[in-house]
Amino acid sequence: MKLERLSIKKLCLLIGAGALLSMMAITAVVYALSSDVLVLFMGAVLMACALGWFFLMVLFFGKRLSVFASELCRTLDNMISGNEEPRQISDAETLFARISHRLSRLYGIMQENRRKVDEERQELQRLVSDISHQVKTPVSNLKMVTDTLLTKSVTDQERIDFLQGIRSQTDKLDFLFQALVKTSRLETGAILLEKKDRLLFDTLAQAMSGIVYGAEKKDITVTVDCPEDLHLSHDGKWTAEALFNLLDNAVKYTPNGGKVSVSVEQWEMYVKLSVADTGKGISESNQASIFQRFYREEEVHDEQGVGIGLYLAREIITRQGGYIKVTSVIGKGSTFSVFLPIRC
Repeated sequence: MKLERLSIKKLCLLIGAGALLSMMAITAVVYALSSDVLVLFMGAVLMACALGWFFLMVLFFGKRLSVFASELCRTLDNMISGNEEPRQISDAETLFARISHRLSRLYGIMQENRRKVDEERQELQRLVSDISHQVKTPVSNLKMVTDTLLTKSVTDQERIDFLQGIRSQTDKLDFLFQALVKTSRLETGAILLEKKDRLLFDTLAQAMSGIVYGAEKKDITVTVDCPEDLHLSHDGKWTAEALFNLLDNAVKYTPNGGKVSVSVEQWEMYVKLSVADTGKGISESNQASIFQRFYREEEVHDEQGVGIGLYLAREIITRQGGYIKVTSVIGKGSTFSVFLPIRC
């Protein structure tokens, strides 16, 4: 029989029976040696006193254990519901105080986990709301165009225009989903950025290749000032993605005939890469919001985009130990500065 499986009641009975048998055996041995009846009488009195005190001890211990069990159940119920923090016991030397201390630690962990779950739930609700808002317009446009093509007679030119509109809206949806996939893979850790020593010029050239057509179409002059031999530990693919988002915004919000300039400076602890444009600029009140997911200023809703590029760029740079800073003057343009650490 394992002691761990015995109930408190059975354990106390075994201890009492063992103590009684031991005293009876000792009394019998002493009586056999002395043949004195007084020994039997004193043994009986001793056993009676021992049994009495043992009974009182068991009664007190059972009462204390019952109160502790009730308090423990009440505390656990309050911890589960989050209504009350466990009561602290001042005497740290007792078993009850040690259990109370661990319950307090457990309560703190549960509260922190509950807070994180609430934050994740709110973030998920915001994400679903933002996605539904972004998808609503192109889906509505697609339904309207397809209904028109199905219910009305149109000329060949009108049909081509409608099909081009459908292509434009599907491109917007595809861009949205691709951006969401990239962001999700970064945030969930499905993709780990791999920093390696490589030329920053090559990474910048990869990012620049994505804006050449857009810049030429708007007759925007693009200048680059970057040392060709500057080595930096960074993730080339994802850093190019972040820089492309900055460059794409610069071209998108710069009027025809404007300028976009890229410059690189090597500091003591960081490499600073700046993307400056001659666009409309960003008001100071909005500069803190532009890095939020799906945020777009009211004045630029006519431009292509879903408001996730700057958010993604900041995530990529931040996960490499860097940061992004923006300075802007209304009517004169904006400058986004990327700071990447020189040392890993």
